[in-house]
Amino acid sequence: MENTHQKKVIFSKRKSLPCIAPLLTTVEETPQIISARVRGHFPTWLNGCLLRIGPGKFEYGKDKYNHWFDGMALLHQFKVEKGTVTYRSKFLQSDTYKANSVHDRIVISEFGTLALPDPCKNVFERFMSKFEPPAITDNTNVNYVQYKGDYYISTENNFMNKVDIETLEKTEKVDWSKFIAVNGATAHPHYDKDGTAYNMGNSYGQHGSCYNVIRVPPEKVDLGETIHGAQVICSIASAERMKPSYYHSFGMTRNYIVFIEQPLKMNLWKIITSKIRGKAFSDGISWEPQYNTRFHVVDKHTGQLLPGMYYSKPFVTFHQINAFEDQGCVVIDLCCQNDGRSLEVYQLQNLRKTGKELDQVYNSVARSFPRRFVLPLHVSLNAPEAENLSPLSYSSASAVKQADGKIWCSYENLYPEDLEEEGGVEFPQINYGQFSGKKYQFFYGCGFWHLVGDSLIKTDVVNKTLTVWREDGFYPSEPVFVPVPGTSEEDGGVILSVVITPNQNERNFLLVLDAKNFEELGRAEVPVQMPYGFHGTFVTI
Repeated sequence: MENTHQKKVIFSKRKSLPCIAPLLTTVEETPQIISARVRGHFPTWLNGCLLRIGPGKFEYGKDKYNHWFDGMALLHQFKVEKGTVTYRSKFLQSDTYKANSVHDRIVISEFGTLALPDPCKNVFERFMSKFEPPAITDNTNVNYVQYKGDYYISTENNFMNKVDIETLEKTEKVDWSKFIAVNGATAHPHYDKDGTAYNMGNSYGQHGSCYNVIRVPPEKVDLGETIHGAQVICSIASAERMKPSYYHSFGMTRNYIVFIEQPLKMNLWKIITSKIRGKAFSDGISWEPQYNTRFHVVDKHTGQLLPGMYYSKPFVTFHQINAFEDQGCVVIDLCCQNDGRSLEVYQLQNLRKTGKELDQVYNSVARSFPRRFVLPLHVSLNAPEAENLSPLSYSSASAVKQADGKIWCSYENLYPEDLEEEGGVEFPQINYGQFSGKKYQFFYGCGFWHLVGDSLIKTDVVNKTLTVWREDGFYPSEPVFVPVPGTSEEDGGVILSVVITPNQNERNFLLVLDAKNFEELGRAEVPVQMPYGFHGTFVTI
């Protein structure tokens, strides 16, 4: 572990945050495969592709995107084979990308950018176009997901794009709403061992809005099918009809889905009228901490919503870490923020600031910390009030029944104080294949001493210790864990992360760390500019 005292001194001495504008700037794609220069070594057992996705184009002609989440999807592929590494990247040829390219302007609205009417139309036509329903973007730039053995790129609306992971070409556009009554689904599904996928998506109808748990079967019946056979197994009514919660992920144990209804609200009326009002969709999302956060638990085999009403102080979570069952409880670990206003901070103009202005933006964002909540499942009507109902001796998280029957949940912090000096942690990943839905010890994430990740952190949630990898001036992406074949050790394997720099004299690289001691085994450098991305996955060859 690094010397924490020394780090405190550095933290207070730090002048201003370095400018990261080059990491949020349009780049060229690299469609031809190039060889990376390997320093150190990549284990010979590591054979496969690290696939990553994120925004890579931030303007068309004179039109510029406003929000980091708006940029056009750029697909990255690092192929590792017998110690050698190659790289390629391609822009997703979505209908949105093509339409914008043809017109050389932003034709289709994104999360934080409203597409303006065609300047070639007359005043009346431009006025009337405000009343046409906005086209839904298929610029899927958040994550690679898997259904029935195929890979799709997903965002949070109803469109996904199926891709050939070898060539990075889009092969098909898939619309969730053609299969089930939802208006979209998250980019963070969960998977059972047999390949059954679970996801969540909203629906908006006459009776208000619902959060729907979706199950997609593991195998195809027909060779050409996509998400055929998807089913909504449970619908949860939103607490406020016209103001459902925004959510980015959910938790899953062996038997349960855990959904977190948080006070980051989507004002449907504002979203429906956004185009008429000349506002982007993002204008309809607001943090309303007068409401508490609620946990809903669903039996994933029967689709039954459990009766327990679990509440906690208001917080926001974007990424859950892991969840498992123990002694009649569901234990769920999450990266949490006390303030839900971070989405609006990630405007590109904020991220591209320099000096004191950049520091002000950074200081306005809530840090994200790992917390554990314990939800006792079988609380009887005559259970005592004002007593902790959690039987788990290893967790200080509590669940207390109140007079109105609600169960008030207080969290346990899963980290030592040192994590505060790393700026908190986000983009959590675990040894998913062997430990998802089970009691576990480690997770990996990015430390946020900047507005994007600037370190890699291994957290031991049992002993509450950290191990940190950091290199000044470099910004690592979400760490992806790849297990050594044949091992059952939780941290027996490597961590892969794409590390980029705004410094033109340095090279971006794929980093490989030993997951056990967090020491660098090697790096594969490429002479290519890359923007900071979101999520990815490793596919073994």
